[in-house]
Amino acid sequence: MQLFRTGYSLGLVNSASLCLRLGLAVAMIPHGYEKLSHFAEQQHSFLDFLGLGSTVSLVLAIGAELFCSIGLMLGFLTRLVLIPLVITALVIVFVAHQGDIAGEGSAGFLLLIGYVTSLLLGPGQYSLDHLISRY
Repeated sequence: MQLFRTGYSLGLVNSASLCLRLGLAVAMIPHGYEKLSHFAEQQHSFLDFLGLGSTVSLVLAIGAELFCSIGLMLGFLTRLVLIPLVITALVIVFVAHQGDIAGEGSAGFLLLIGYVTSLLLGPGQYSLDHLISRY
């Protein structure tokens, strides 16, 4: 009967927030690391987002995918680091994959849903944000 319970506890919400943050970060960090390690080869051919130039767009993508994901994993400035990640996921889905949420853009769409959910849910107690707010 526990499976059909609609109630929840604060401990479960905090655990879910931690699992969501870790899962999203682990899914995105390899993409950012790959871009960083192949920066020289990709800087001239990367997607030119909003006319910023391919090099600037690549730097922004690395910043979001690698560094913001590390912040998300740690729960550090969680809602702030989620903003570039949401933007990155929107670009993945609607620019790079032309809104194809059922095909090539499905992974980006799932990341977008996860990022928005984490943005709404917040970092939870198992985060650096929580530790910092206590002082």
